Order: sequence, then structure tokens, then C-alpha cells
Amino acid sequence: MSKKVALISGVTGQDGSYLSEILIEKGYEVHGIIRRSSSVNTGRIDHLEPNGLMTTHFGDITDTNSIVNLLCKIKPDEYYNIGSQSHVRVSFDIPEYTSQVTAIGVLKVLEALRSLGMLNTRYYNAASSEMFGISSPPQNENTIFQPQSPYGVSKLYSYWITKAYRTGYKMFACNGILFNHCSPRRGETFVEQKIVRSAVKIKLKMQDKIKLGNIDAKRDWGYSKDYCNAIYMIMQHSVPDDFVVATGEYFSVRQLAEEVFSQLGLNFYDYLITDESYYRPNEVPELLGDSTKIRTVLGWKPTVSFKQLIDMMLNDAMAKELAKIPSERWITR
Repeated sequence: MSKKVALISGVTGQDGSYLSEILIEKGYEVHGIIRRSSSVNTGRIDHLEPNGLMTTHFGDITDTNSIVNLLCKIKPDEYYNIGSQSHVRVSFDIPEYTSQVTAIGVLKVLEALRSLGMLNTRYYNAASSEMFGISSPPQNENTIFQPQSPYGVSKLYSYWITKAYRTGYKMFACNGILFNHCSPRRGETFVEQKIVRSAVKIKLKMQDKIKLGNIDAKRDWGYSKDYCNAIYMIMQHSVPDDFVVATGEYFSVRQLAEEVFSQLGLNFYDYLITDESYYRPNEVPELLGDSTKIRTVLGWKPTVSFKQLIDMMLNDAMAKELAKIPSERWITR
């Protein structure tokens, strides 16, 4: 029996790396699309390709020709599209680029699959809790969408165009509406990792202060690998459908920072500088997911708690920072 073939766009991100590992463990032949860059950006998957566990290809979901060529070459059984410009605050600074990648990029992939007659290729679209915007929590698959950022609006386009192709062309096209999720592999520009890495550097006397914007925003935070397992389960369902993936608990950025600094024996407020440049033009105050559907229909549930996630990220950050300094300067937690 031949291996299933999976193609992943956004493979160099935290979700792409965890998803690759999950698919490899399940016996897939895994291919990833990476954008050409003058700097190395494959750190999260470098342990996979040299060992022959996956193959990467240069491409871009905004470039129709490269997507068509890769689809014809690889002929994937499953296409996981989790590539986007995914920083909400930055989307206000580069709204056109965000829309081209996060919205129109999805259309280009779907249209490439349709025009090539690859209607049996299962397609996953990474939607986002940011589509809910200012709708009152908890938010589920029936909640009204009210996005407040170019990123949220772009994700909403990707969500609806995926549903349109599913209905119009009978494609197995599904959406995962994932709430905030992070891990030790989270990028350092995202607030969760920024807080963790800054706290560790402050503890090690490598940094003096931390600059943050709105610390009262509440988010439902989960573990990226748990959510990638949910993505896989969504794609294996008997019918294409849309699912909210969330923990059902939320905490403010303030609470997250207090917990992180407390675990290091520090008072968060001794180091905080409020910087208005980090505020969004439109704020989203509360995102809290109701994942009853995926728990009931697919049997998915999160395995890592909020505090366990923080501890995991802190341990990783501490190890990385300690590795940078001479052993005689080590300060243990």
C-alpha cells in the first residue's frame, strides 16, 4: 500500500513543524513549501529534511504558477494550507500584503486544485478566532463574525471562499477556526513568546524592561501540537466540515505575564513599560472558544493546560538563554 502524500504551505512555522512531525509519524510522505529567503528560516524543520523525513520545495501561495507546478509534481492526497501573514498588529501596517497572502493566496490554491481537476485532494484552510472580533464570548461555529483587523478580515475571506469551493465544486475543503495557540516554537514577535523570553532575559540580567501594549485583552491559549492533532483529525473526518478548536478557558495578557514573571520570582510590574505603539487601531477585547463540536464529533480535547504551557515555554527559553552565556554566570530558576 502506497503512502499518503501531504503538501503543507506554511511549513516553517510552529504549526507547520508540528504538523509535519505528526504526519510523518503516521506514515505520510510529507512535502513542504518554503519561500526563498536570504536568511535561514527553516530552524523548526531542520531536523526533518536532512534525515529524509520530508522534502521542501521553493514556492509561494501568492504565485499561481509555482502552486500549479508543485501540485502537478507532488500530486498530494492532502493539502494543508497554514501559510499566512499571521501577525495581527503587523497586518495594520501591511494590509495589502496581508490580504494577498492570507486571503487571495487561499483562493489561488483552491482554484489551482479545481482547474487541475484535483477535486479528490483534501484541502485544509487555517481560519482564525480573529474572525470573531468583537462578538461576545464564548464563540463557536454559529457565532456572528465581526473581524476588526486586516488579518481577521483576510481570514474571513479565506473561510468563506473555502466553503464556497466546497459547496460549488464538491471539494473536500474544510476550515479549522483555531484560537490562540503557542509553544516553545512560537515566534518571538508574538506576545506570549515575547513575554516569556523577556522575563527569562530579565532574570538573567540580560534585559532591563519589557515593552507591551494592551495587557487587558483576554485570549484562549492552547498548545500548538494539540491543535495540529485537531487539524489532522478534521482532515480525516468522513465529510468536510468546519470546527472551532479551543480550550474553553481564557486569560488576559496581564495574567499571562504575571504568571510567567511569578514563576521566575519576579514582579511583572517592576519591569513593565506601556508602549502605545503596540496598541492596535481596533482592539479585540475577548476571544473565548466553545469547542463542543470538535470534542463531540471528532473526540478531540486539549492535553496541555495554560500553566503547563507556560512552564514548557519557560523551560525552553531558559535553556536557550543559558546556552548563550558562560557556565559561571548561570542563574538557575
